[in-house]
Amino acid sequence: MGVQFSDSFRHDLAELMRWRRDVRRFRSDPVDGCVLDRCLQSFTLAPSVGLSQPWRLRRIASGPARDSARRNFTAANAAALGGYDGDKAATYAGLKLSGMDMAPEQIAVFCDEATAQGAGLGAGTMPEMRRYSVVCAIMQFWLAARAEGLGVGWVSILDAPALCRDWNMPETWELVAYLCIGWPEDDGTDPELEKAGWETRRSLPPLETL
Repeated sequence: MGVQFSDSFRHDLAELMRWRRDVRRFRSDPVDGCVLDRCLQSFTLAPSVGLSQPWRLRRIASGPARDSARRNFTAANAAALGGYDGDKAATYAGLKLSGMDMAPEQIAVFCDEATAQGAGLGAGTMPEMRRYSVVCAIMQFWLAARAEGLGVGWVSILDAPALCRDWNMPETWELVAYLCIGWPEDDGTDPELEKAGWETRRSLPPLETL
């Protein structure tokens, strides 16, 4: 029969997914290393194409490394703002899109596109599966962090290749995520973008059959 999960467990899992949200506002309290390590262990449980485990993690802690990320975000954010006008531009300008100045922990997650692990199984026809595997692992980490009470913010307004060059990363490593991690300033299940009027979450449309 396999593992049987209770109604209570399924309820809690659904609640965990509801509470998993993109956090941009953090308290300054440090994150205990043991707590962070427990969350990071979720990467070892994540699925990956060909069991390639292509994720590579770096803790962004030094002043120069964080300064490079902040400068990169500031430039990319200004360029993104230029792509909007009218009310949308005004709303965009008021959004808080990065927690870099507040999050006590910041981790960059890369995909090693040249990994020998997995011998290319499943990635020969769809090489993007390696990056998808990294995203799956990030999601598991995100849920593990939320279960500890931590918040995670994924900063995507970045010039990823430029940042990799600034950090002198291996050429085969592609930046997938810049994660800001810490204790949320406030708790809630409503996404900030929804509260700010940027977009409304939709319900799942009917499943069509081909």
